[in-house]
Amino acid sequence: MFPHADDADRRRWLDRHVFYGDLLIGLVSDTHIPEARASLWDEVYAALRGVDLILHAGDMHDVAVLDWLEAVAPVLGVRGNGDDGSSGRPIAPADDPRLAYNQLLDIDGLLVGMTHDFPEHPYPGGATHAQRMERHFAGRVHVVVAGDTHVPTVVRSDGILIVNSGSPTYPRNLQTQLGTLGFLAVREGRPEAWIEQLH
Repeated sequence: MFPHADDADRRRWLDRHVFYGDLLIGLVSDTHIPEARASLWDEVYAALRGVDLILHAGDMHDVAVLDWLEAVAPVLGVRGNGDDGSSGRPIAPADDPRLAYNQLLDIDGLLVGMTHDFPEHPYPGGATHAQRMERHFAGRVHVVVAGDTHVPTVVRSDGILIVNSGSPTYPRNLQTQLGTLGFLAVREGRPEAWIEQLH
């Protein structure tokens, strides 16, 4: 099943948001519901308790995941390849206000961009980080939140903090099991990111 042209036209490329003050942000990606399992692990909700905002970096597959996470904190998400009908999967609703292909957060001047696929290091002969940021976020950002690989990582590359939370349900593309979440703390305009293994 492929989206109609008018549906694709309604899907937003970049949403912008402004936040003030210190924030603790929970990072989730590649939940793959219901392929991985029927619902998120209870451990996901327990680990996210107390965050101010949740960012889902795509491939939720069922947009209900965003509803479930909103029971913990407000949620913003991006569309992954699995949210746009690949392999016959359902297409995430074009009019969901929480979803765009890319999200840009301005947190007291610290720019955080989120997109589904953003490699830690540029591929040889491929787009540079600067080119990717221009395409996805209309300019340079300080932090990039991404998913896609199911491999958790926190790395600085080309002066950018890149955070991939991995997957809480399909870690490292292995069988269904407890995986990982990420966290991004912004305190006085400074970012700190880390990964937590679910237990």
